[in-house]
Amino acid sequence: MKESLLTGLAAIVGPRWVRHRRAELATYTMDGLPTHESWPGVVVIPGSRHELIDVMKALHASKTPFVARGAGTGLSGGALAEGNAVLVALTRLNHILSVDPASRRAVVEPGVVNARLSEAVLPYGLQYVPDPSSQTACTIGGNVAENAGGPHCLKAGVTTNHVTDLEIILPDGSLARLGSTHGDAWGPDLVGLFVGSEGMFGIACSITVRLEPIPPAVRTMLADFPGIRAASEAVSAIIASGIVPAALEMMDQSCVQAVEASIYAAGYPTDAAAVLLVELDGQPEGVAAEHAVVEPLLRAHGARHVLTAESAADRARLWQGRKKAFGAMGRIAPDLVVQDAVVPRSALPDVLDRISEIRDRYALHISNVFHAGDGNLHPNISFDRRNLELASRVREASREIMTVCVAAGGSITGEHGVGNDKLDYMPLIFDAETLGAMQATRRVFDPGERANPGKVVPIHACREWCASPAARGNGRQQHGSLAEVAHD
Repeated sequence: MKESLLTGLAAIVGPRWVRHRRAELATYTMDGLPTHESWPGVVVIPGSRHELIDVMKALHASKTPFVARGAGTGLSGGALAEGNAVLVALTRLNHILSVDPASRRAVVEPGVVNARLSEAVLPYGLQYVPDPSSQTACTIGGNVAENAGGPHCLKAGVTTNHVTDLEIILPDGSLARLGSTHGDAWGPDLVGLFVGSEGMFGIACSITVRLEPIPPAVRTMLADFPGIRAASEAVSAIIASGIVPAALEMMDQSCVQAVEASIYAAGYPTDAAAVLLVELDGQPEGVAAEHAVVEPLLRAHGARHVLTAESAADRARLWQGRKKAFGAMGRIAPDLVVQDAVVPRSALPDVLDRISEIRDRYALHISNVFHAGDGNLHPNISFDRRNLELASRVREASREIMTVCVAAGGSITGEHGVGNDKLDYMPLIFDAETLGAMQATRRVFDPGERANPGKVVPIHACREWCASPAARGNGRQQHGSLAEVAHD
């Protein structure tokens, strides 16, 4: 990093909030996925919207690449920066700017912690529904970048379904407003395009989200099964009945045993091959009627026991085990690869069988904890990356798992994003022309490709498309029209 840039950034945010010494940078070398490590050139931590705008203008003037980072809980390496890039940490932009209970809207800065928003609107009988397992630490800005999901998104939808309006800072430091607070905006769905763009289009400095009423009745059940296939078939049976639970989560025995041996113990039976966590919510009469259907379905598909939480404390305890499962796996091995594939619900039993076969063939320790209701799988491979031969087996097994999921009609990510972890898997589901179109769309917002470089789109895979003069021309023609809509 040039000394002039460091001096300029310090003049904007104050010397205290510019980190460039190696010991200071160590905090930012990883995200929540410990198998990827990268040292940024410098970290800058703006404390206000105006400081963030000035930082972006300074980076544009010096043509410096940058990476936006929230709490660093992501699981795809998306918030890591190389040595030639500035990492822009947004954790000081943590204010809830306004809450309007009548219209059920809140406006927040990107560094607001997910769980804090629901705590703030609780007195109004409202909640912010998307609830990633890391919700006590992750930020709304990071959720927007990754289009984060969570256990309760089966019924209510993921982040993109709850964001109405964004004020964004483009890579050149200019501002654009996307969407509409009062309803659907005219024209292309630019909010939907920005949410999930993984920091490649710019930085959201103001986010307007929908708030939902807290349901008057909630019923949470824990069912344990002697086999994973039986639990998978129970999931399909519940959805086939026409009932859409608020949440429908599965954990296998390996995961359950790790949780129960940790401080997050929730009382799960450790001898079960799999457990299902099923939550129903809504009006009391409707919840009671759904419970009367779901519990017999669970038992009919082999559930040994079905426990219903009797109190809010019991419910919180059951959810603690599920939401802290990733942390509990640190007891198994020092490193963890978290996969994030999506498959049709009907394919769950066969895909889980294939994952078990891959586990045995590569002699690996794989734990499964996932959103069974929407087929979002999270096979977790515990290992020690210092063992190079073992690390090689993990990489090969990971690719096989992804290939199996894609062959079953699935996708390579449901909520964790592509980042740099899944770059090599993108050609499994997108051809060169489609990847080239993605790259052209990126250039609408970031012509210099300075925002989160090297992530999401494998450039080598779309080189064929980019080499076409006609394609390049079409891409240039799109820049003006979409950019004008964005600034409108």
